[in-house]
Amino acid sequence: MYVSRLALTDFRSYPDATLTAGAGFVVLTGENGAGKTNILEAISLLTPGRGLRGVALSEMARGDGPGGFAVAAKLASATGADVEIGTGASAAAPERRQVRINGATAAAAALSEWLSILWLTPAMDRLFSEAASGRRRFFDRLVLALEPGHGHHAARYEAAMRARNKLLAEPEGADPAWLAALEAGMAEHGAAVAEARERTVAALGERLTATPDGPFARAGLAFGGWRPGATPLLAELRASRARDAAAGRTLVGPHRSDLAVTHVGKQQPAERCSTGEQKALLLGIVLAHAELVAERTGRPPLLLLDEVAAHLDPLRRAALFDRLAAMDTQVWMTGTETALFEGIGAATRLHVAHGIALPA
Repeated sequence: MYVSRLALTDFRSYPDATLTAGAGFVVLTGENGAGKTNILEAISLLTPGRGLRGVALSEMARGDGPGGFAVAAKLASATGADVEIGTGASAAAPERRQVRINGATAAAAALSEWLSILWLTPAMDRLFSEAASGRRRFFDRLVLALEPGHGHHAARYEAAMRARNKLLAEPEGADPAWLAALEAGMAEHGAAVAEARERTVAALGERLTATPDGPFARAGLAFGGWRPGATPLLAELRASRARDAAAGRTLVGPHRSDLAVTHVGKQQPAERCSTGEQKALLLGIVLAHAELVAERTGRPPLLLLDEVAAHLDPLRRAALFDRLAAMDTQVWMTGTETALFEGIGAATRLHVAHGIALPA
């Protein structure tokens, strides 16, 4: 399925805007600050999570608006079975996400039944040099596209961990029965999270290995930091209570894992590669994953590529466009210059300025 119509109300820089698009390439051009990335962020909210910027819902509402916002989309498919989905937050409850599917209230997790979305943004250029939490979030989105239940296990694990941390911090001591119950929940959902990550690493690694050599650097993937070992997670949690209480946080579990990426050709960790090489590695991972999802599910993910073409030479731009066209999916791309997208061919082309997106 693809987004054939997108309506924004009081979202970021858009008081009220409606865009229509075709099934293939959608090119958004305009000056810096015109609102191109805001459109991509709105689309990214059509799946579970906080979107490509990962900020609080209240930050997405238009600054001089009445409070709250809405993003609505019509999803079309080759079979003609259209679906209406939408999300947003009200001024009265700015941090409570609301979701509707074909007019009925739904949980955010239900969005993954209709769309799988992957994105690359300039902020992700620092993925390999910043904290491990960003790499986990990035990879968990990849896992979610292959295993929709991953989000449920990750959310339940995080909730149980927060409750355990709070319980361990109580000066009078934690209730042993309640603590044991929380740790049992962490062990159950944490094992599911770790196993799903390992399956995705293995499958994506095989896909990357099978990808013919081309203009994008080939990445090697592995998980470091904490990994499931001979000792079950439940036993690790029980053994680390005193240490975790002293630290004020849980020190074992899948939330302490880290995605390790290497440049296979150079046998060098990604964080030691040049900025251009890191971008090429990241792009190669996302493209291979999109192909893997299409192969496994029969439903290629929708791609949001923010300012990607501007950082590629003409050879790599042409190779990127060819590879994207072969995926037969909707691809939203942004750039400041229309010349960057001359090699795409047929596309929905929109010019963005002052909260308005018009056909270019």
